[in-house]
Amino acid sequence: MTEEQRMGGAEQRAGHVGTLYVVATPIGNLEDITYRAVRILSEVDLVAAEDTRHSRKLFARFGIKKPLVSYHDHNEQQRQSMLVKRLQAGEDIALISDAGTPCIADPGYRLIASCHAVGIPVVPIPGPSALITALSAAGVNTDRFAFEGYLPQRAKARADLLRKLNGEQRTLIFYEAPHRLAATLIDLVDILGGERQLVVARELTKLHEEFFRGTVAEAVTRFEQEPARGELVLILPPSTQGPQMNVRDALRKLLNESDLSRREAVKLIAKEYGLPSSDVYRVSLSLTEEEAIDE
Repeated sequence: MTEEQRMGGAEQRAGHVGTLYVVATPIGNLEDITYRAVRILSEVDLVAAEDTRHSRKLFARFGIKKPLVSYHDHNEQQRQSMLVKRLQAGEDIALISDAGTPCIADPGYRLIASCHAVGIPVVPIPGPSALITALSAAGVNTDRFAFEGYLPQRAKARADLLRKLNGEQRTLIFYEAPHRLAATLIDLVDILGGERQLVVARELTKLHEEFFRGTVAEAVTRFEQEPARGELVLILPPSTQGPQMNVRDALRKLLNESDLSRREAVKLIAKEYGLPSSDVYRVSLSLTEEEAIDE
C-alpha cells in the first residue's frame, strides 16, 4: 500500500503547509480510541491538548511519544498565533481535548476558523462524544435535538435560559457538573414542571456508568438521597403537554385566587410538583410583598 493510499487524500500535506487534525479521544474507557486516532497522534509534529498532564496518561497507554503544548480557555489567544505559524511552516498538528471530540463545549473553534481563513487544511478524526453517547442509549426521540452545552452557573442566567427553552419541541441536551445538579433540578421543576421526563447519564463508558430515567421530581429525590459523581449529561425529551406553569407562577396564582395561607399553598404546590415543601417555601419567600399574603 502506498503512502497516499494509507493516509488518504484529505490527510496529505497541501504543499508546504501543514494540516490541523481535530482528534476525538475517549470520554472514559481508553479502549474507545480509534486506530486512526492513535496513528495520527503518533505521526503529527505537535499535539495541542487542553490539559497536557491528562493527555500524557493517554499517550503512555498507547506508546505515543509526541510533544504536547497546552491549549485551553485561558491561553487560547496566545497559543493560536503560534500554532497557525507552525502549521504555515509545514508542521502537522493535532488538536485534542481532555475527553471526547474537540470544540464541542470546549475551546478550539477559533483556531479552526483561523486555519480555514488562511488556507490550512483541517481534517476531523471522528470518535467519542459524550452528548451522542448519552443520546444513543437514553431511549428518547432523537429525530430532532438541540445541544445547549453547559448550563449557566449563575442561578438567574440558568433560569432565564430554561424559561426561553420552555415549550421547545426538540429533545434538549445539557452538560452539567455534579455539584450544581441539585440546583439545576430544582430550576427544572420550577420552570418546566416536575412531571417532565428526564434522563441523567453519568460516568459514561466508565465502571460506574449509570442512566437515570424518570421525572424531574423523581430525579430531585434520587439525587438528594445519593449525590451524583462524575460529569453528567441531562436529556429532556419534549413535553407532550406544552409549557408547564412554573412553581412561582403556580404559587402566585393560588395565593391570589384562593383564601389559602402561604403555608397551605406551599403544601399543595409541593405535592403537585413533587418537591420538598422547604424548597417551595423558599420560592414563596421570593414573591413580592404585594403577592405575599397571610401566613
